Amino acid sequence: MKVYCVGGAVRDELLGLQVKDRDWVVVGATPEELVAQGYKPVGKDFPVFLHPETHEEYALARTERSTARGYKGFSVYAAPDVTLEQDLIRRDLTINAIARDAQGQLIDPHHGLADLQAKVLRHVSTAFIEDPVRILRIARFAARFSDFSIAEETMNLMRNMVDSGELDALVAERVWQELATGLMEIAPSRMFEVLRYCGALKKILPEVDRLWGVPQPALHHPEIDTGVHVMMVLDYAAAMQYSLPIRFASLTHDLGKGTTPEDVLPRHIGHEERSVNLLKHLCPRLKVPNDCRELALMVAKFHGKVHRALEMRPETLLQLIHDTDAIRQPDRFNDFLLACECDSRGRLGMQNKPYPQAEVLQKTLKTALSVDAGAIASQHKQPEKIRDAIYQARLEAVKTIFSPD
Repeated sequence: MKVYCVGGAVRDELLGLQVKDRDWVVVGATPEELVAQGYKPVGKDFPVFLHPETHEEYALARTERSTARGYKGFSVYAAPDVTLEQDLIRRDLTINAIARDAQGQLIDPHHGLADLQAKVLRHVSTAFIEDPVRILRIARFAARFSDFSIAEETMNLMRNMVDSGELDALVAERVWQELATGLMEIAPSRMFEVLRYCGALKKILPEVDRLWGVPQPALHHPEIDTGVHVMMVLDYAAAMQYSLPIRFASLTHDLGKGTTPEDVLPRHIGHEERSVNLLKHLCPRLKVPNDCRELALMVAKFHGKVHRALEMRPETLLQLIHDTDAIRQPDRFNDFLLACECDSRGRLGMQNKPYPQAEVLQKTLKTALSVDAGAIASQHKQPEKIRDAIYQARLEAVKTIFSPD
């Protein structure tokens, strides 16, 4: 039995990056032998085991053969006679197909080290086309390694996969998993650049794909193109290391601009409501988690109002606090304001522009929360009178802090 460290751990070590998880391939062993040594079996589709002490994953060397479309359409063969080279050839990218043995020697049959040095993402073999998830994986690797290019022959292969309808076999959960991972990378816009270039974005997220080429007023958006703007917003959120819900909201806040009638361009009256309607179909289609869905819907609907907060009267400010359920969910409201700030700063030449609107709304919320709702409620019996009295008390408090005096 021989054990090799493989994949991302070897790649990241060679790049001088911190290694978070290590994966191992075991050659020349059976499942029974590993269990006898204390390894815990956890693999459902193929033999994977957890080390009895480190709990790292150890997989038996295996080969795969495509039997149907989709990433689950494979028959797996794992046995002691499968070699390391046979295992490595089934991997997606050459930079992920490097192994290191117990003596520290590299096994690199597909020249992954050379591609690492040249900063190129390249497929290992034509078996790449058997798994459409690999298109998404390459796109998110492009977002992680933002200075890497994609080999021309690999991009051509990806385009052929899209044209052949291979993406139709993707399941929503896997698409979301890859998109969510890519959104959390250092340069998420590169993921969408790659998906656009190979034609996959039109299949996976047509609502986002149609934003490129849609003009906006140059006075407010010097970058003009809506798709360019959305990518700038997303990359700003990434630069600030914001959470996944904020990044997803940044990606989807302007979806409605892609459906603006041409005869009214570059204006986008009512795009907020159109964005909300598109999100209501997109989120269930991709099985987007509730926290991402709820924040995205809120940002899509109200970001325009937040941008106008400095012009609002106290009544309107308080109404926005209520409409966004900020009193009950102040943490989500903070994320909401951060996403709106990303939208404001994700414009050409405006990355460092102050955003006092957020401060005004935070001050409004803090003032509203300072009102003792419990004390007011104890003075009334009817629910509607309690609600009205609390609202009036909050409004008077907000008027006080924003009065000219």
